[in-house]
Amino acid sequence: MAVNADKVRMWKADVAASVDFYNEWFLAFAPKAYRETRQETTEHVKAALKATDNMRDISPEVLRSNPGVLSVLRMATAPPLAVDRLIGLAGVPSNLVKAMGTHGKIPPRMADADLMRALESIGEMIERLADKDILAWLETGKTPGKGDVYRAATIVADRLCGAVANPIIRNAQEKRQLAAVKGWLETRGYTYLATGEGTTADGMKPGTFCFHLNVPVKQESGRKVNIPVDAAIMPKKQKVGTMPLFIEAKSAGDFANTNKRRKEEAVKIAQLRSTYGRDIGFILFLCGYFDSGYLGYEAAEGIDWVWEHRIDDLTKCGL
Repeated sequence: MAVNADKVRMWKADVAASVDFYNEWFLAFAPKAYRETRQETTEHVKAALKATDNMRDISPEVLRSNPGVLSVLRMATAPPLAVDRLIGLAGVPSNLVKAMGTHGKIPPRMADADLMRALESIGEMIERLADKDILAWLETGKTPGKGDVYRAATIVADRLCGAVANPIIRNAQEKRQLAAVKGWLETRGYTYLATGEGTTADGMKPGTFCFHLNVPVKQESGRKVNIPVDAAIMPKKQKVGTMPLFIEAKSAGDFANTNKRRKEEAVKIAQLRSTYGRDIGFILFLCGYFDSGYLGYEAAEGIDWVWEHRIDDLTKCGL
């Protein structure tokens, strides 16, 4: 029996209710999360400024010893530099800049002479574009005071936080959604299986559930790979050895983003069906900006959903 995919007359009201639900959560959570992240990031920026003598020493030796500072230095320029822009301007290998920015490491197989030339080019570009409005001491030649450094650090931290604000919100929303599912299931007598207990999709006992489970599937090429699912729930009346109900927790803070991501679920369900059959249980757990275009696309792919603001619809999924 369909849960919401066939209730087209209810879609408009559900979309409005879901948007309100998301916005209420966002207003309560986002300011606090941003402040906490900015505080942590400010300390990271201060450490990067200290390592580079407040950006007065961006030599190859300093960058090689402190590769993680590059993500901070890119945000201390005017204008702030995206990774690909820095690669192009400095004329350096992309794997070097990405390794320094993402992992805080130097590529291990890069020849030393090539590395030092690339790091020198990066340092020269950062120095040339350094934002002297916030790093005033670079222009005056004076030693910056603690207040000057802290002020610059908070500005750079704001720039860094702005670049990662959406992932911060998205990750927090997923945690909250899964917590809601966990609470709903446990009040109905389901047992949570913690990560690392050797849980497999075909080995779950009735009345149990887990999060972030890797499920083996076959690709069109015949190759076997693992795909992650946000939640796997084995209904109490289900037989051992059968497959659980899989749930993908989805949230969105704007309508445009959902339409860009809607094919992800279609690919996942196609892989699950090709491996385990058409009757495999798979639903979305939605909160936020999912419009009729998105819902229609998912329904056409045979994907159903439960709205977080009406979580009791999970009972219609056999739970």
